[in-house]
Amino acid sequence: MAKILLAEDDENLGYILKEYLEMKEYEVTLARDGEEGLKYFRQSNYDLCILDVMMPKMDGFTLAGEIRKKDSETPIVFLTAKSLKVDKLKGFKIGADDYIVKPVDEEELDARIRAITKRSRIIAVPSSTNYQIGTYQFDYANLKLSYGSENSQLTQKEADILKALCDHQGKILDRNTTLKNLWGESDYFNRRSMDVFISRLRKYLIKDPSINIRNVHGKGFVLEVLIDS
Repeated sequence: MAKILLAEDDENLGYILKEYLEMKEYEVTLARDGEEGLKYFRQSNYDLCILDVMMPKMDGFTLAGEIRKKDSETPIVFLTAKSLKVDKLKGFKIGADDYIVKPVDEEELDARIRAITKRSRIIAVPSSTNYQIGTYQFDYANLKLSYGSENSQLTQKEADILKALCDHQGKILDRNTTLKNLWGESDYFNRRSMDVFISRLRKYLIKDPSINIRNVHGKGFVLEVLIDS
C-alpha cells in the first residue's frame, strides 16, 4: 500500500487522518509543521504527500516548492481551510495534483488518494518514452526535455500532458478526457490547472518557432509541428 507523508499542524486533525489512513492500510508519517515535513521527506521516499497549507515554521506552499526542487514526480495534495480560487491556482502552479478544502471528508480523501496513486502506477509503464518534437528531444521516462545541450527538468504532470500531446500530435487532445485521465475529474479548478500546465509547456518549447500548442475552443489542444517544404 502507498507510503504517505502527512504534514498537518492541527494535532487533533492530524491524529484523526493518520488513524483513518492507517486503518485503510496506508503507511503514514505525520509531521507537525513544514520544517519537520521537509526533514521526513529528505529521510525517506514517499508515494504521496498530503500538506496542510497553513503551518508554522514553513507553510505548505513553501514545503511543496522545496519538495519539487528535489522530486518532480511524487504527487502532492494540499489540505486547507481556504477555498479562494487564487490559493487553489497557486497550489497547482507549484505542481500540486489535488486540493482538498477542510473540513476533510475521510472517504473522499481516500478515494482521491487511490485515484492519484492508480494513475501514477499506470503512468509508470508508458508505451513509448522518447519523442522528437521539432528540434526538441523529450525523454518521458526521465522527465527531461532537451534543446541541443540545454535540458529542462519537467514535473510529472508536465511530462504527462506533453506525452499525451505527442501521442495525439496533429490531432485534438480532448480536454475532458485528459482531465479525467490525469486529474480524476473535469471541474473548473482542474481545467484552470491544465491551462497553467499548457502555458508552461509553451514556454519550454518557445525556442523552436515550428512548434505550436493550439487551443481548440470547447474541445482541447493540438500539438502542431510545422515542417518546411
